[in-house]
Amino acid sequence: MNVSKDSLPAPSRRSVVAAAGVVSLAVALTACSDGDDGSDQYGYDDSAPAEKKSPDGAGSSGGAGGAVLAKTSEIPVGGGKIFKAEGVVVTQPTKGEFKAFSNRCTHKQCPVTSVEGGTINCPCHGSKFDITDGSVKASPAPAPLPPAEISVDGGSIMLT
Repeated sequence: MNVSKDSLPAPSRRSVVAAAGVVSLAVALTACSDGDDGSDQYGYDDSAPAEKKSPDGAGSSGGAGGAVLAKTSEIPVGGGKIFKAEGVVVTQPTKGEFKAFSNRCTHKQCPVTSVEGGTINCPCHGSKFDITDGSVKASPAPAPLPPAEISVDGGSIMLT
């Protein structure tokens, strides 16, 4: 059977609108996808491993010590500091108490960008997490920030 373009019916308004919706959804999903080039929309490179250092700052080949993230004096009481390359946020809810969490929001995996007012804050959709336990203080995040393992040795905080 031969069909010419002149014999085909014109598309209905409904089919044109539906096709536009499918294209819009595909564009949105592509924009939110995790690229495989190691970096995200904020330019953070997740592929670079943290350099392992001993508490004295010398390089190490791994082992039990872990990577030195910061001195305890660098983490403000009631606040925290984000370590982009290592993928963690370290907080000090009360003097001498240090906590660590993933730096990726549990909503869309955007990196958090600030620690203010007792919360860890995601800029993408406004999620906020408690600095004490990583629990959700403002949605749309569906779950707390996952904890990260750190240790404190003298004045150094290390990723374990």
